[in-house]
Amino acid sequence: MKNFLKGIVVGVGGIAPGLSGSVLLVIMGLYQQTITAIGTIFKDFKKNLLFLVPLFAGFGVGVILFSKVVDFLLENFEMYTRFAFLGLVIGTIPLFYKQVKKEGFSNRYYLPIVLSAVIGLSFFYFNGGLFPEITEPNLFQSVLLGVAVAGSSIIPGVDSAVILSSLGLYELYVGSLADFNLAVLLPAGVGLGIGALLISFVMNKLIEKFYTMTFSIIFGLFLSIIPNVMNASCRLGWNGASVLSILIMFAGFGVSYFLSDAEANIAKVKAWIGKTQKSNE
Repeated sequence: MKNFLKGIVVGVGGIAPGLSGSVLLVIMGLYQQTITAIGTIFKDFKKNLLFLVPLFAGFGVGVILFSKVVDFLLENFEMYTRFAFLGLVIGTIPLFYKQVKKEGFSNRYYLPIVLSAVIGLSFFYFNGGLFPEITEPNLFQSVLLGVAVAGSSIIPGVDSAVILSSLGLYELYVGSLADFNLAVLLPAGVGLGIGALLISFVMNKLIEKFYTMTFSIIFGLFLSIIPNVMNASCRLGWNGASVLSILIMFAGFGVSYFLSDAEANIAKVKAWIGKTQKSNE
């Protein structure tokens, strides 16, 4: 049940602008276990399946329940919604950074964080349309679409929409889903399966052998996609809407920061309440 509920949260992250479900898996301490289960699914099939099924079931429920809610909020209250998401994303940074430092950290790891952030920004924002938009894909391009979706979903800090747009595949992805175009979706599904297994296997090996370096690079990529939350609708001025947006952002930060380590924070609150009650007595 815990994994199912966490899967719902991951599903919400998967549809929120600027935040990926894999980042939330990192924050909840489930990422390494998840990619290990996917990458070695046939090694201990029953155990891996018992872990993955409730997690992905929750993910599906999260996407289904909240996709229309997010669409409604973005359509009717876009500026407020995006500032709320910005606060939620920023609130995850401290625990993500804590995960990076979990197995030893030194000043030399700041370099890969900065470099990956700069490279991420360059690729996501300044690639100058390096890859043309694909509208009528061949078989290889359809399979590549599935591999790209798998990679952007599995690697934390990589926004699926940004990666697919950068590769000229986003319109194809959205259009194929909307039209249920099996000529694209079936080979993309094959690419998704192959990509998920291979990328999970590679990520698992990298984390096993180079934990801090791998997570430093991932953390830099995560920082590079945070600006994706904002767009032209998020211009601030000297007005009530801007003040409310800032307040909503701080509220989102508070919620995210509290929930990112909910068990420890709840224990602190209980201890504080107990201490207050004793002092009042």
